[in-house]
Amino acid sequence: MTQMLVKINVNGIEREVLVDPDDRLLDVLREDFGFKSVKEACGTGDCGLCTVLMDGKPVLSCLIPAFQAKNHKILTLEGLNNDPLMKKIQDQFREHQAAQCGFCTPAMEIMGWHLLNRKKEPSKQEIKEAISGTLCRCTGYYDIIDAIYDAGREQ
Repeated sequence: MTQMLVKINVNGIEREVLVDPDDRLLDVLREDFGFKSVKEACGTGDCGLCTVLMDGKPVLSCLIPAFQAKNHKILTLEGLNNDPLMKKIQDQFREHQAAQCGFCTPAMEIMGWHLLNRKKEPSKQEIKEAISGTLCRCTGYYDIIDAIYDAGREQ
């Protein structure tokens, strides 16, 4: 296979990586760049645990060939380490004990952040809809919804 050099802006930093045509964005983010918040569970786009923001929109990184991320801006949870809103969301996740095993937590938090950046105080139904593409096997979603709801009310 012929490798290609791809430039991707990840978390505000321009990066270059050699990719094969069948490399996925998920693999590049985790293995080449070390962003472990991007999880792989299904590999088919069904679970949402690999969600990142591409040019400000949620995408499933397991479904995107790495070369298609060329010249796009990718945001992972690690890129929000110093973001005040993300701190509120994470504080509320702790307060509500919304993370059981923690495997879905990064995707839930980034989806909550994405929603709260578009709407300051969404309803619980709006939060439910925003995280509906992310599966959680442990919590039953109620604590996650409450955590995002309370983080929105703190803004």
